[in-house]
Amino acid sequence: MPTYAVPPIDPMSIRLEGTDRLVPEGPVLTRRLSDLEGLFAREDLRAAGAAGEDPIVYTVSSSPVPELPRELPQSITTIRPGTIGGEFHMTKGHQHPDPQGEIYLGLRGVGGLLMFDGQDTRWIDMSEGVIGYIPPGWAHRSVNVGDEDYSFLAVYPGSAGHDYQWVLDHGMGRRVMSSAGGHELVAYTAPTTSQG
Repeated sequence: MPTYAVPPIDPMSIRLEGTDRLVPEGPVLTRRLSDLEGLFAREDLRAAGAAGEDPIVYTVSSSPVPELPRELPQSITTIRPGTIGGEFHMTKGHQHPDPQGEIYLGLRGVGGLLMFDGQDTRWIDMSEGVIGYIPPGWAHRSVNVGDEDYSFLAVYPGSAGHDYQWVLDHGMGRRVMSSAGGHELVAYTAPTTSQG
């Protein structure tokens, strides 16, 4: 066996429990509406939509595989249905500081994978059994375009990292809005309030 500065973890079995949990379970992250400040097009509607509450928009249930070089961590993200000012519930989105590829596997519901490389925007419709591939260098965000929870499994290199500020600074090229036909991608606009 090769010598490593940080030895890989021992082999293990990881199983899906339903469509929203990995067992054994590692860290669980909960993102509330307030955690998505600066991401929705209409910030005043985002605040008004909360009606004094701070609802959960999505959760991320991770396996115990660490985010270390040479490891392949996994997580299941579940995005609740809903819109803010007509814009569908979404994850924060991120870029990998160490450019690496990643795969998403749709587990339940319908959603999409929005990707942006700083110039071009791409969209992949996601549903149960669909694998979305994210090449190195593409920022990515998941969006729930349905009326039930949308869950997907992510597998990514442990050294990739997550740069959420990149999305705040550059946007995602497009926004995913509710439409008569279900959803549509519209030109990205910076967040506004009723004052601005």
